[in-house]
Amino acid sequence: MELITTTLELAAVCTRLAKHPVITVDTEFLRETTYYPLLCVVQMASAEEAVVIDTLASGIDLKPFFELMANEKVLKVFHAARQDIEIVWHQAGIVPHPIFDTQVAAMVLGYGHRPDKTHRFTDWSRRPLSEEQVHYAVSDVTHLRDVFTALDADLKKRGRSDWVSEEMEVLTSPKTYDFHPERAWERLKTRVRKPKELAVLMEVAAWREQEAQSRDVPRSRVLKDDAVGDIAVHAPTTLERLANLRSLPKGFDRSKWGADIVAAVQRGLARDPATLPKLEKPRGNSNGAAIVELLKVLLRMTSERHAVASKVIATVDDLEQIAADDNADVGALHGWRRELFGNAALSLKQGRLALAIEKGRVVRVDRN
Repeated sequence: MELITTTLELAAVCTRLAKHPVITVDTEFLRETTYYPLLCVVQMASAEEAVVIDTLASGIDLKPFFELMANEKVLKVFHAARQDIEIVWHQAGIVPHPIFDTQVAAMVLGYGHRPDKTHRFTDWSRRPLSEEQVHYAVSDVTHLRDVFTALDADLKKRGRSDWVSEEMEVLTSPKTYDFHPERAWERLKTRVRKPKELAVLMEVAAWREQEAQSRDVPRSRVLKDDAVGDIAVHAPTTLERLANLRSLPKGFDRSKWGADIVAAVQRGLARDPATLPKLEKPRGNSNGAAIVELLKVLLRMTSERHAVASKVIATVDDLEQIAADDNADVGALHGWRRELFGNAALSLKQGRLALAIEKGRVVRVDRN
């Protein structure tokens, strides 16, 4: 094990690692009090060595690390890669490629995973790093080598390597990480019902995102999600009306952000409804709910039969959209998911497939 604290050491180790076809990578970061994650430690391993990089060491330049992440000849193996990739994207403007995510592979193969959470709440920004922290960081990537080897072999044996490759295309697309404030509303679970409410939601969510970015604080420190939704529904156009919203802290209307929110509401109300995204029509008929329940049963059967985690095949939202629209643009109706589940889901919905109980078990019955 080697602790890297200088640019020269980092360049040397990255040169050595670049000679290997596969390396494992993990990061430790903090983002509880910031908008952007603070990268504290990077750990990497090849078949021959494991290193820990102190990314907060005085004067260290991480350019060699970023160049290694972009090296097309080296497969970078992560576990739950999205946040690690987001950090590299934010700091260097590149997306690591090619990559392999062991979490995705495990779900595709139907495995459970219980990561070691011992150091989950460790303050990785404190220096010096303890021996225990360094040991944990190293063991993380050395263990990942064995996990990758086993998963890769099983994927090839079961013919599912292409399934993981499809998922990696999404994870390594810059669009996944190039997040703009005007799209901030998409992350909110608030269900708005009218175009006016959607317009206000879009403007207020965009304002909150820009404010969080500029101050480098979590979104919730600026305005909580329920408050954003409340503002969208009530659309307060004056500070007095803003003060009446119970979801806002007392006196918020008198803060410097009160006027900003009122201005955002007014921008939303002024938007042309024709330019807004289409709101989903309420799925009010009773058959829609029944179809979703049948699709859930089919999903569970498919998951168990093929040993694939159900949540990686389809989400409840996918099922609701399929129930409402045969041509829904959801993951479950694309690629390997469609072959595994989507086509059967449409057949069930259209009456070409039925579910029945035989000897105490639910089975599929082809009605073609």
